[in-house]
Amino acid sequence: MISSRQWLTIWAVFFVGVLVSDQFVVNDRFYIVGLCLTLICGIGWRLGWSKGLFCSLAVLTLLLGVGRMEYAERQFVDTSLAVQVGQDIELTGAVVREPDERQSFTQLYVQVEDEIVLVRGSRFVSVNYGDQVTVIGELERAESFLTDTGRVFDYPSYLQARGVQYVVSFAQVTVIDSDNGNPVVAGLLQIKQRFADRVQAVLPPPQSDLGLGLLLGVKQSLGKELEDAFRRTGLIHIVVLSGYNVMLVIAFFWWVTSWVLPLRGRVIVSVVGIVLFAIMVGLSATVVRASIMAGILLLAKYIGARYDVLRALLFAGLIMVLLNPYLLLYDLGFQLSFMATLGLVLFLPFFEEDLATQTKQLSLRDIFWATLTTQIFVLPLLVFHIGEVSLVAIAVNMLVLPVVALAMLLTFVTGVVSFVSVPLAAPFALLANLVLAYIIVIVEQFDRLPFTSMLIPSIAVWQLVGLYVLIAVGWFAWKKRSGTADVLTTQTPEISAVSDWEIVEEFDVYNKDGLESSSEDSSPSEPPVFLR
Repeated sequence: MISSRQWLTIWAVFFVGVLVSDQFVVNDRFYIVGLCLTLICGIGWRLGWSKGLFCSLAVLTLLLGVGRMEYAERQFVDTSLAVQVGQDIELTGAVVREPDERQSFTQLYVQVEDEIVLVRGSRFVSVNYGDQVTVIGELERAESFLTDTGRVFDYPSYLQARGVQYVVSFAQVTVIDSDNGNPVVAGLLQIKQRFADRVQAVLPPPQSDLGLGLLLGVKQSLGKELEDAFRRTGLIHIVVLSGYNVMLVIAFFWWVTSWVLPLRGRVIVSVVGIVLFAIMVGLSATVVRASIMAGILLLAKYIGARYDVLRALLFAGLIMVLLNPYLLLYDLGFQLSFMATLGLVLFLPFFEEDLATQTKQLSLRDIFWATLTTQIFVLPLLVFHIGEVSLVAIAVNMLVLPVVALAMLLTFVTGVVSFVSVPLAAPFALLANLVLAYIIVIVEQFDRLPFTSMLIPSIAVWQLVGLYVLIAVGWFAWKKRSGTADVLTTQTPEISAVSDWEIVEEFDVYNKDGLESSSEDSSPSEPPVFLR
């Protein structure tokens, strides 16, 4: 049948299909040839060719990737709004996402019939998710622009990854009705806003803004100067909810439930908590990727199977690109998150799992290698898209990451206790203020150094690919020299004596937490391929 390596290859071919469809014009002949190859390989498999089934599925998956991208592009063909581009118009629709408050305006995603229009209005107009609004302004198509580092930012494609084709700037926005959104989403966003208000009531800025950034990814209130300092020092990932923050949230759910619930209860509560948290913070690509992988990790815990991080990563990417193929090419957050995690998977395969479900504290050595690895794997993307690379990222991350979990916990406790009593929250607020101020001081001091970051000339796509080829060659050389096992195979300690071993079914032994699996907590069926 099909091996694990072949399954991973088949999944990767789907990404190739999306790339092919985006970069080249594909006609019906391509699909006909592909289907013929699929049929020929399938017949070969039935006649005894061992790799026939793999080749047939790979070609079919390639066609699926091409077709999925073509189908996605059809939603951006000219619609009824196309003829009104450049004109002053009046639109009526519903705010379908949480308003994005910036320093000088508020961005609204307004659903108008079958189109989502990005509206930029005054930040002094109170608009919430689910509000029905009237928008008056000039309808425009998004246009690419030149960044401060000399890169051309493909803004139209960036917005297409968010389902948007048209923009209305300097709009006059009027709320005509409220409470029309999903009640669950609306409730979560209200809780988020009330919590933010409580934190801001007991913590001074910018510490309160940083605390909310760590917990909820609310980075806009940091201000451009401080946000740029976080970016130049390579620490911006902690305030945009990277996988690290999400895994800390998962670890919190796992730790709290471990005191009162059995394995099944912990898994259920943790999964529900992950889903609600992801919705609350906005379902960014980074959060969704980490949430899917966390769900797979918890599923592995539940059925007593081994968690394979690489398969979980590829499976999460497959699901996300299948739902929105524009993420693969035009969402920098998705690209950075995917490559950073891939680096950890290849060099530190147990980092994410240990962070989520083990009680041990990460050492400075863990943080050093994790930061170095992720910096290497995202460097080509940063050079290609942004052109600015932090030279102090490793030092800053080693000084800050050990206290991030503490800062998040203290901010959370401060906000929760302040709902009961502000005086009771004061001691926690004092401690949170000290830890958050420490992070800000570290960032500001390193940002003052003359060598904090370096601007790099733009590179072509082939150079970007070449850099990743060099990284791949380096990884293979390291793997060969260190004699590590195949990345698809979990390494286990060498045991000298095996004469007294008893061979039993996998699901009749103990799970990773040391709890004896029962028939109630185990699955009689074969685990999914990403867990085997």
